[in-house]
Amino acid sequence: MFDKFVEWLTNLGFGALSKFIPAVLILVVGMIVVRIVTAIMKKALAKSKLDKAGHGMILGATRVVLLLVVGLMCASALGIDVSSVLALASVATLAVSLALQDLLSNLVGGFTLLYTDPFSAGDFVEIAGQSGTVKEVGMTYTKLLTPDNKMTQIPNASVVSSEIINYTVTGTRRVDVAISASYDAPVDDVLAALKEAVPAQWILEEQGITTLVTGYGDHAIDYVVRVWCETDKYWDVHNTTIYNIKKVFDEKKIEMTYPHLNVHLDK
Repeated sequence: MFDKFVEWLTNLGFGALSKFIPAVLILVVGMIVVRIVTAIMKKALAKSKLDKAGHGMILGATRVVLLLVVGLMCASALGIDVSSVLALASVATLAVSLALQDLLSNLVGGFTLLYTDPFSAGDFVEIAGQSGTVKEVGMTYTKLLTPDNKMTQIPNASVVSSEIINYTVTGTRRVDVAISASYDAPVDDVLAALKEAVPAQWILEEQGITTLVTGYGDHAIDYVVRVWCETDKYWDVHNTTIYNIKKVFDEKKIEMTYPHLNVHLDK
């Protein structure tokens, strides 16, 4: 039916118009398809586990590709040689990709982070030597808020190629506090003092408290106390334990030695 209509227009001398009408129809239908696909993707992304920061990036890239396809179809309907346009576009794409190599690497890194999902906004992580709370995973940069309230932006390409340590994802952490005490202090007394120094209200009771002798140094015996706690209580447990150790050692007359030299004079 449509072919007969176009043929009828051509016979009437409306050759240009017969090319223009299919192009308009393709454009209208194409824009409707783009809207439908975009709406479907929005719903799919809303139900997915991908970080919301990347939704706009995915939708924007999809929309650009679909509009490009619609444009090429319209050009083909108007009788434009699309092959030459594609050849020119490939050359331009190569030139742009070389000029924007770092930007494209960061964009690819952003998509990789969204797909692999090694962390989410709010997680405390260590990336490329930087530690902080993830605030946003953008198109080209990942933003970290450091413990001293500095905003750090790390290129996504560097994030993907670096070792990522996520301290939040498991929900619990082990606190290790190393200390040394004099050889004159009984080992059992030191181990008992270390247990007493741990803030019991914040630790996970099922894992208990572990105290160990880790070595014998030149001037003192080395010890460690290990406990488990919820991730958000890590620094509370760590800092309070260190503070309490000195108080308990003083109460029990346990000496924390420092490097010294004993000189023996023989007659």
